[in-house]
Formats: sequence, structure tokens, C-alpha cells
Amino acid sequence: MTYLDPLADLIRSCLPPAARPPEGSEDLFRLYAVLLRAKGERVTDEDVHDAWSAWMQTVDDGHASLVPFEDLSPETRASDAPYAEAIREAARRLERGRG
Repeated sequence: MTYLDPLADLIRSCLPPAARPPEGSEDLFRLYAVLLRAKGERVTDEDVHDAWSAWMQTVDDGHASLVPFEDLSPETRASDAPYAEAIREAARRLERGRG
């Protein structure tokens, strides 16, 4: 366990109930934790997609969604939104905890 793991767990806890993270996504959430540290509330859906793409290349390098964010269908783009919002909420919680 590293300092990123508690942040990854915090992000998971901020996901809406309807979000269904893929099985074995611990490394993906560590990438999301990096986004949390680097961008905080400024994280975008595109940032989330880029992190997901980096992770997916290690899982299935032929996945149909391994394209730039702007080339995704609106429906596929929308699937990144709950994760971006979870990262932003985690950033808000961390900030409140510091205050």
C-alpha cells in the first residue's frame, strides 16, 4: 500500500451507486489518484479518459474506446463523467479536511 491507495479508496467512495468500476481496477484508481493530486477539482472528463486509456492498454490494447476523447461517441464520453465528478468530490473533501 502506498500514499495513493487511500486516495484511490476515497475516489471510489465518491462514485455514485450506479457507477460500476471494472473488476481488477485497482491500478486504474491509482491513476485517478494521480489526477486527484495533480488537478484536483480542475480534472476533466477527458483527463479521466486519458487515464483510463493508459490503464486499458495494459488490459486490452484492442479495446474500441482506445481513441482520443473527442473521437468517442457522446454516450461513451458520458461514461467518464461519474469518475471525473468523483475525483472532484474527493478533492473537495480533502480540502475541507485541511480547513
